[in-house]
Amino acid sequence: MPAPSGFTYAVRGEDVVITHRGAVATTLRGRRAAEFLTQVQSQDPQLLMARVTGNYRRGNERAARRHPRNSG
Repeated sequence: MPAPSGFTYAVRGEDVVITHRGAVATTLRGRRAAEFLTQVQSQDPQLLMARVTGNYRRGNERAARRHPRNSG
């Protein structure tokens, strides 16, 4: 599975806005925003943003849908 890429984040007041390839993926507020800002300094930012937005396991869904075992 390729490493996540294309994520950016911006702090707007107390909110954190995460975008993926230019489109807003999610907005974190309150406690979740504070936790994110703490974790982003010590972890891989791309991986963390992929996990936070729910975009962590992507890439094989289409291939799995076409697999013979899943038809029917």
